[in-house]
Amino acid sequence: MDKITRRDFIKIGAGAALFTLLPRSLMSADNKNMPVIGVAEGDNSKLVKAAVDLVGGIDKFMKKGDVVCIKPNLSFASNIDCGATTNPDIVRQMVRLCLNAGASRVIVLDHTIHEATLCVERSRIEEAIIDKKVSLVTLQQERQYTEVDVPDGKELRTIQIAKAIQNADLLINMPTAKSHSGTGVSLGLKGLMGLIWDRGYLHRVNLDRAIAELSTVIKPSLTVIDATRALTTGGPGGPGKTVVLNKVVAGSDPVAVDSYTVGIAQWYKKSWSGTQVKHIRAAADLGLGEIDTANMQIKDIRV
Repeated sequence: MDKITRRDFIKIGAGAALFTLLPRSLMSADNKNMPVIGVAEGDNSKLVKAAVDLVGGIDKFMKKGDVVCIKPNLSFASNIDCGATTNPDIVRQMVRLCLNAGASRVIVLDHTIHEATLCVERSRIEEAIIDKKVSLVTLQQERQYTEVDVPDGKELRTIQIAKAIQNADLLINMPTAKSHSGTGVSLGLKGLMGLIWDRGYLHRVNLDRAIAELSTVIKPSLTVIDATRALTTGGPGGPGKTVVLNKVVAGSDPVAVDSYTVGIAQWYKKSWSGTQVKHIRAAADLGLGEIDTANMQIKDIRV
């Protein structure tokens, strides 16, 4: 092996030190192609705008006059402190952000599992209905859905999805961060089941693959995960262990947002990565987003 002289060693060391001082944007030619993940932590009343600003701001995703659908998790008639449903204040912040950007209408919607009236009451979601331009829709009737094809689907050939999201200009997915007895975690990808009519069907086939296939026909432009409280055991309905994180995670790549969020808490007392969650991995295999956090631009801020 060739010997390295002291002078060569000094040159190599100086070059490496200079490289570490370069701005991150100059350290990789492919950096601009990486999905951006915005993570805001701290004051819960400021988290949504801060996280969305890190990924380009709301104006990147919507324009004045748009009809916006916001899909929180309202599935269970659970106390909001347990983390089984999206915090109404987090949803309200997004509603206000869209209204301030000129949305003509904002529709907050979900297909609840428990009785809709109880879910609305206990989730306190009506606190997010702050303007006459904002409406709350519980998707409880089949006529609110229309059937669409799932091209190249193996578990899903067709699926009935909410008409409202097909008629809207923008879909924003706002799940809560929680564990799930069947899929390990329930985040953005899993939460899209609240926009279909027969969610039970997905449990009668390969659930993880079906969730991934559903994501080929329901594509939110923005995913904003409420991780102010994470239900780390006992999900999806609780009660269980709830960990206060005071975080919101945002991004336009739904696979990347979920994969990153898996790593911010332990689930069932274990640390996981996105690659260990079958439905997230299946979505990545279908080319729906980036699963490796090393290939993401992680931007964070304390507020």
